[in-house]
Amino acid sequence: MLAVHRKLGTWLESVTRFIALTEFAKEKFIAAGFPSDKFVVKANFADPDPCERVETGEYALFIGRLAENKGPRTLLNAWGKLPVQYPLHIVGDGPERAALEAQARALQLSGVHFLGHIPRAAAIETLKKARFIVVPSTWFEAFPMCIVESFACGIPVLCSRLGAMTEIVEDHVTGLHFNPADAQDLASKVEWAWNHPSELAGMGRAARVKYETDYTAERNYSLLMEIYEGALATRATHRYARDAAAADVQLG
Repeated sequence: MLAVHRKLGTWLESVTRFIALTEFAKEKFIAAGFPSDKFVVKANFADPDPCERVETGEYALFIGRLAENKGPRTLLNAWGKLPVQYPLHIVGDGPERAALEAQARALQLSGVHFLGHIPRAAAIETLKKARFIVVPSTWFEAFPMCIVESFACGIPVLCSRLGAMTEIVEDHVTGLHFNPADAQDLASKVEWAWNHPSELAGMGRAARVKYETDYTAERNYSLLMEIYEGALATRATHRYARDAAAADVQLG
């Protein structure tokens, strides 16, 4: 389908606006040959608002699919390097779960608990009780919803220094960055975060402000309507120019 429409020129002639989730994704599409002047950026949003948590978190949290590209092996390896067995809850399921549970046993990670897949409401409540979440992906992410939901709950994010995640999470402001697939670097960031509760709380407050500014349903609706209105205005301009050109041909 993509090849056919590329050959037919659909992307150049029939599309007025392309919407990318991040500047990183936008630049990837432009590098692939898409027209830069047709791109706008509009992020994901969290609705309904889960509301900011009111208590300090009790554990670190991973929430997502248990697959290789999500980096759960790096996460467990990092936990094996920590001087203290900080509690870690892992929410989600996937093809790597059995191997990860075996890895946790081999590393004697008694503080790691696999909760499996749980309903959304329970996942939000689990998220609110986390001190911070870890997103250790080893491949590009589009726009992880767990990050925006964490921001909405006022929870900072420790994420791989990779692709769009570095754009969404501001280092030492709404969370911390670590080198992708680097268990030692992740361990050092986890240890720092756990032992600096005041600084971590400040990051959580900044994360909530970021949500209220950029990731609410109301903000998303406003941005989407601006995009639609811009697309309609551009289309009308092009139609006027085309009709004017046709009239010139007829008069000639």
